[in-house]
Amino acid sequence: MVSLVAVLIIVVVVTFIVRPMARSAEEKIAVISLSGTITFQGSSLLSGATITPDRVRGYLSRAEADPAVKAIIIRVNSPGGTVPACQEILEEIERVKEEKPVVVVIENMAASGGYYISTGADRIVASPVALTGSIGVISQVMNVEELYEKLGIRVQMFKGGRYKDMYSGFRELTEEEEEITQRLVDEYYEHFVGVVAAGRGLSTDEARELATGQVYTGARARQLGLVDELGGLETALDVALELAGLEAARVEYYHPPRRTVWSLLGFGDALLMRLWGLGAEDIILLEILSRGYPQPSFLYQG
Repeated sequence: MVSLVAVLIIVVVVTFIVRPMARSAEEKIAVISLSGTITFQGSSLLSGATITPDRVRGYLSRAEADPAVKAIIIRVNSPGGTVPACQEILEEIERVKEEKPVVVVIENMAASGGYYISTGADRIVASPVALTGSIGVISQVMNVEELYEKLGIRVQMFKGGRYKDMYSGFRELTEEEEEITQRLVDEYYEHFVGVVAAGRGLSTDEARELATGQVYTGARARQLGLVDELGGLETALDVALELAGLEAARVEYYHPPRRTVWSLLGFGDALLMRLWGLGAEDIILLEILSRGYPQPSFLYQG
């Protein structure tokens, strides 16, 4: 009889202890780390770490599909990147936050395109000394004419369409073509301003006033309304719990796939070219050529 009572007492005690633990184990906050330049291309020896829409989509889809995940934290560390890649990532974040709260935390830098994608979150937390802002756009039009001459490459151009070769990289832009390019830059700039205004609850004029390309500290960004809270990951966790309506939850970190030397694109070719006696400058130039027909780059990047 005594042993039966003892067993019952143990069962009751264990039930009260285990239930809260099981509840916290059922509910999770996913933490996703994004670091590098925002682009469609994967990491390589030349490009370094990158953030691609496919990788972000994979992380967010995983968190979205997990019913235990009640909120998502994205740690952004990026100087920005190409406009189309930034736009895709922004749309993914905006889509997922319709289902689950999303908090961005900026611990080091989220400038230009890095800030652009951050505006899609429900809340932005930033370290007081982190760098953010740099709201603006820059275009780089490559001219490889002298490089081709150095390598002894001659190109014959055939075109249909007045401006078809304006970004070929084999000649200087005309004054009219420079005006066309500037209009494209202005269009992307206005789009960036609109994204900031919508994401941060600012008027278009207020957002444009901040969109000078200037980098702000997290503390200054908080004063300007570009971020919501000052702090780091712990603060972001508190905000995520609040948005999810939770008192506690288990944190699950989504780790990127391991990178090995052999997984870095271009490693083998770069090694061979060094063995052939080519210098670092020549390797970089050939890498540029290997990407094919030169195209203009429009960047949300500081």
